[in-house]
Amino acid sequence: MNRVRIKAIAPTRIDLAGGTLDIWPLYLFHEGALTLNVAIGLYARCVIETGGRGIRLRSRDTARREQFASLAALQAQRRYRLPLLAELVKYFQPRDRFALTTDSQAPAGAGIGGSSALAVALCAALDRLTGFGGHRVDWIHISRDVECKVLGVPTGTQDHYPAAFGGVAAIHLETGGERRERLRTDVDALERRLVLCYTGKPRRSGINNWEVTRAHIEGDRRVWRNLEHIAQVARAMKSALERQDWNEVGRLMRVEWEFRRRNLPTIATPVMDRILAAAHRQGAQAGKVCGAGGGGCLVLLIEPEARARVEAAVAQAGGMVLPVRIDRQGVRLR
Repeated sequence: MNRVRIKAIAPTRIDLAGGTLDIWPLYLFHEGALTLNVAIGLYARCVIETGGRGIRLRSRDTARREQFASLAALQAQRRYRLPLLAELVKYFQPRDRFALTTDSQAPAGAGIGGSSALAVALCAALDRLTGFGGHRVDWIHISRDVECKVLGVPTGTQDHYPAAFGGVAAIHLETGGERRERLRTDVDALERRLVLCYTGKPRRSGINNWEVTRAHIEGDRRVWRNLEHIAQVARAMKSALERQDWNEVGRLMRVEWEFRRRNLPTIATPVMDRILAAAHRQGAQAGKVCGAGGGGCLVLLIEPEARARVEAAVAQAGGMVLPVRIDRQGVRLR
């Protein structure tokens, strides 16, 4: 048998507005809900190499491995050291013997969709290996559902779209499903205005969104009102991005962050507050947490000429500045 080597990479993302609303069924209660996000060049990667003995799974960044004599042996097991990898292998059911290796450029718990990007990359690679015949939207829905099984809590869809398609987009959240709209904005100008920094791993990564979701479903009117405001801000920011009105984008980012903090005070940490204050003093227009918060990354909107000052202030306040390059392609196979 000829040996096959398949490599897939998928970008992570920065969410600009409307996060949490992409978790079903929250968006059904907020007419016109959408999320805005940007695919960035910090990648999740996987490599499949056929041959050898059985099925071997390996994650470089978590230093975990596991091995199975066959697909049947993997399917018979109920608990895994690498559950995302194992569950996706179970879904695609490859018949070959192979080694699957993954790694991610995103720091642990960064809140920039690293696990979702990895899941999309895995779907692309396993689809190629098995001849499954799926497409990018199929991979989005498969990876979202498998992530939900692995995490044990509802998951959204906004992280998977930038991983699959790249670019700057609005994900419209509607009855019957969601749809992606590529934003007509100056991507280069936006790229020059973004600063991303890592503030440390959250203590409870992924839990904050579930707490907000549960409160909403249980009838917490305060959470409902805050999410309604966030939905309104996201719609207004879409328009501002398309007009390239960067001052308005900054104002709306500040407003979104305030409503997000009201939903759950633990979304912000003392380190985050210190970094945001330092960045504002050096000319940052706005900043907000990426993802569920409680740690992870902050995104800042700046004037391009303030970059050096803002990045120095972020580092001095305890943040790690990460490179921002907007990915225009989404997942790709090599």
